[in-house]
Amino acid sequence: VQLQASGGGLVQAGGSLRLSCAASGRTDILYKAGWFRQPAGKEREFVASVTWNTGITNYAESVRGRFAISRGNAKNTVYLQMDNLSVDDTATYRCAVARLGRDFTYWGQGTQVTVSS
Repeated sequence: VQLQASGGGLVQAGGSLRLSCAASGRTDILYKAGWFRQPAGKEREFVASVTWNTGITNYAESVRGRFAISRGNAKNTVYLQMDNLSVDDTATYRCAVARLGRDFTYWGQGTQVTVSS
C-alpha cells in the first residue's frame, strides 16, 4: 500500500486547510485510516482516525470540534478538514492506514502545515 498526502501550506490563524491522502495498491485490506502530526522538535502525536467500513471517527482532544476526518467512498482516499487553525497546529502531518487488528503500518510522506499568527 502506498500513500500520498497533499494539501498542506501556510495559513493565518483562524483559517482552514484540507489535507488529502490517496492510497494505492492493496486498499481492499485496509480497515482504518488516520492522521498524525509532528511539530518541529516534538514527538509525533495522533490527530484523528476513521474506520473505513463504519465511518466511526476518533479525535485527539486538542483538535476535537475543529478538525474533521472523512473518507471517500472507495477505500483509497481520506481527508482531514482543519478549521479554526492555531499556531499550535503547525506541524508535519502524515496519513497512515491499518489493517484489521493491526497498528498503523503504512505511512505516507509528510505534508507541512504552518499557521502564522
